[in-house]
Amino acid sequence: MGPCGLLNLNKPGGMTSREAVDVVQRLLPRRTKVGHAGTLDPLASGVLVLCVGVATRLIGYVQRMPKRYTGTFLLGRRSPTEDVEGDVTELENPPVPTPEAVAAAAAALVGVIQQRPPAYSAIKVQGRRAYDVARRGGEVELKPRPVAVHRLDVRRYEYPELTLDVECGGGTYVRSLGRDLAESLGTAAVMSGLTRTAVGGFSIDRAVGPGQLDKATLADHVLPAILAVPTLPRVVLSAEETTEIGHGRIIRFRPELPEAPEYAALDAAGRLAAILVPRSTGLGPLHNLPPGD
Repeated sequence: MGPCGLLNLNKPGGMTSREAVDVVQRLLPRRTKVGHAGTLDPLASGVLVLCVGVATRLIGYVQRMPKRYTGTFLLGRRSPTEDVEGDVTELENPPVPTPEAVAAAAAALVGVIQQRPPAYSAIKVQGRRAYDVARRGGEVELKPRPVAVHRLDVRRYEYPELTLDVECGGGTYVRSLGRDLAESLGTAAVMSGLTRTAVGGFSIDRAVGPGQLDKATLADHVLPAILAVPTLPRVVLSAEETTEIGHGRIIRFRPELPEAPEYAALDAAGRLAAILVPRSTGLGPLHNLPPGD
């Protein structure tokens, strides 16, 4: 039986998210599933939450958690990838925005905004990844879509370098925030560095690097699966109810529970046993997390 839960990994720059998953996969028993909850580009470092074992059924919940980043940009430059990994060109005589103008431009991007994703992104265009189309010289014009920017603060600005602290919802491209901020100031920007400092309650100061893991210690770093759904109302199951839910059957609704679309069901040991949803006659499992899998 392999571990089941969440791993707060500190991905180093230069490593893809898939490579980080592979490092952990090699330390686990055969056929144990591992998946990451939100890609980090190779340029980026920081928090990459991995779901291990049957906790991979909870990836979507972690992906919806707010994320925090520190991003560094170079103004007066542009590249097709919107970062320094692309072909960077410097603008001729670009404006040098004042600190006050930069702060105002950052404040204007807070809230639910329409963001055009970068052409070099994993979004699918007619069944193909946008970056695959772009790398082959194809035209990629992605439509703007709503994203939530909760906070966008200027940490440091010394032209041409600008460092931003960002808190945002899922699907937000930080490099595109830098692009849009610069365009509003009549210039351009490329991202030169990015660190994801937190995903929900998973912070970088409590993350473990891939090099710190081995077969003997990996299980010590796997966190309880309940941390994937911290905001769901909780239902503590009896032993009989745990068995019923495990077989896909419905249990009675608890009148004391708040009305909600989903509930986190815990067994007697406090482990997450299932995600429950309301049914016509009670509560039934949406996702089961059997302890033996």
